[in-house]
Amino acid sequence: MEVLSNTPKIAIIGLGYVGLPLAIAFGNQYPTIGFDINQQRVDELIKGFDHTLQSSKDSIEQSKQLKFSHEIQSIKDCTIFIVTVPTPVNNAKEPDLSFLLEASKMIGGVLKKGDIVIYESTVYPGCTEEDCVPVLAATSGLEYNVDFYCGYSPERINPGDTVHTLTSIQKITSGSNPFIADKVDALYKSIITAGTYKASSIKVAEAAKAIENAQRDINISFVNELALIFDKMNIDTNEVLEAASTKWNFLPFKPGLVGGHCIGVDPYYLAHKASILGHTPQVILSGRHVNDQMGVFVANKLIRLMKEAAIEISNARVLLLGVTFKENCPDIRNSKAFDIYNHLTTQGIHVEVFDPYANAGEVQSKHQISLITELDTYDGIIVAVAHDFFKAFDFEKLKRNKKAVIFDTKAFLDKSIVTARL
Repeated sequence: MEVLSNTPKIAIIGLGYVGLPLAIAFGNQYPTIGFDINQQRVDELIKGFDHTLQSSKDSIEQSKQLKFSHEIQSIKDCTIFIVTVPTPVNNAKEPDLSFLLEASKMIGGVLKKGDIVIYESTVYPGCTEEDCVPVLAATSGLEYNVDFYCGYSPERINPGDTVHTLTSIQKITSGSNPFIADKVDALYKSIITAGTYKASSIKVAEAAKAIENAQRDINISFVNELALIFDKMNIDTNEVLEAASTKWNFLPFKPGLVGGHCIGVDPYYLAHKASILGHTPQVILSGRHVNDQMGVFVANKLIRLMKEAAIEISNARVLLLGVTFKENCPDIRNSKAFDIYNHLTTQGIHVEVFDPYANAGEVQSKHQISLITELDTYDGIIVAVAHDFFKAFDFEKLKRNKKAVIFDTKAFLDKSIVTARL
């Protein structure tokens, strides 16, 4: 690999679900600094503990060239900076670039001639060069594509997935000129066993990431809308999907709660850019509207089922199983389970929440909900997340009486023990 003839010194900016696995992989081959402004996170990683459960203590400790730091001076000698900070949306569902721009400003303060800044955070097409590069240039005093260079290689991390891990997923790469594109591609190719795909430009790579999640969001919104329709017809949506799946080209998407930091967020980035350019993205926003209402639908359906079972709503006790955005994962960002909780409590229902994966302190701090550690008996039970932990439960023993309702939003449990499925 001639373009990597000089050993790079790499800084990974942001050590969350995306940054840490990347830092470990690069630390196996190159001098690497895993940087995060959160000193507690850095201190935990130095001890080999990853609270996201993405990386084991062994994998961290075996990455021999990896060091962790929260001090900016620790990365000043690095030649490649890879940005993996969050790109959420605000309350108005508009892109929040504050983390990205702050990281760019920080890097600009230590940027040197010849350095490369690679962004992995999900953005709208054009963001890297239109929003981030000007910050790098202004802070560093250097000229883009003369003194410093950029690349974009969108993250494809799937939290909680032990099969599709960083190195086993093909990686899109790109660079700010043909030589840098080759250099970025060679860098990632050295750690990604599944290989890389070099896009023709940074914008193409950004757009590819944006549509990956928007496409999945739209497909899920279609089956969620089917669930809304079939509910009125008293038809089990999952049975319909099982029947339809017998056709060879039917896409096997299932209804559910769409949260997290990707599918529930990224389509808004694409929609934002489209709106700026004068196009109103009807399909993308329609899909988001359907998926955003599913939490309230689940809550209302549970209430209806309990009323049909002659359970007095004002005295009802409900158990919500799971508040993370997906199974076997501690990430609670944008979880629609909280929509269920909030709607039920506004109806005067006493709701208890149990989730062995979620961080109790984080749930309390961000949502003012105290997770329970011991289970009681309930008039209604909602399985909101398909944690493997729940498979061992004796759900009959959790029912307050024989009329108690079990609503499985994930079609996770045996159909014979549930009252309804989403």
